[in-house]
Amino acid sequence: MWGTILGIWAHPDDEAYLSGGLMAMARDAGHRVVCVTATRGELGTADPQRWPPRLLAAERTGELASCLAILGVTEHHWLGYRDGQCAGVPAEEPVARLCELIDDVRPDTVLTFGPDGQTGHPDHRAVGAWTAAAFGKAAPAGARLLLSAVTDGWARRWQAVNDAFDVFADGFPVTVPQERLALDVQLPPPVLARKVRALAAQRTQTAGIIGAMGLPQYTEWVREEAFVAP
Repeated sequence: MWGTILGIWAHPDDEAYLSGGLMAMARDAGHRVVCVTATRGELGTADPQRWPPRLLAAERTGELASCLAILGVTEHHWLGYRDGQCAGVPAEEPVARLCELIDDVRPDTVLTFGPDGQTGHPDHRAVGAWTAAAFGKAAPAGARLLLSAVTDGWARRWQAVNDAFDVFADGFPVTVPQERLALDVQLPPPVLARKVRALAAQRTQTAGIIGAMGLPQYTEWVREEAFVAP
């Protein structure tokens, strides 16, 4: 399978959207899974009056804990950076911290963003770059780095939904053909249902889109988890 997994992400909900099924299946198979989150996502709202940064950070902290519990993940680390400011952080510090985590966890598989950051978000791109640098410095022999990817087929199928909800920054996604994938999982129904429950636990981020799309369509939208090797 994937051995010990270390997932390194930018905001709460990145981990569940991009690897929730993989994490759940790995835990069910008895593998260790460690999740790292760079920020608390305190700017992740269209209603900052209702959710000022301090309140939203606290809410999203609890939501992520509930999400990870559903997935069976018991090891989590915060890096403590400001939401929206990762691209401005001098890379030496986060790379050094991630090297320490890699040295401690000794992962077989590291999951993170590719250079495009999946959606084009600057925080995603920065965290992916930090992780790639730390992996190059500290990864144990035989470990593999897998970068989350958007497939051509998924992007075509869901273009209208992605456009309607502004999922991607202008000029994104950068898509990859199926044959380039190192890992492509279409989640089986029980795992997919668990992933959706985990995402629904992050209600400040998902309640609106689940309500707008309807649960059946939303469930199909999050079925695929795809990764490429660098």
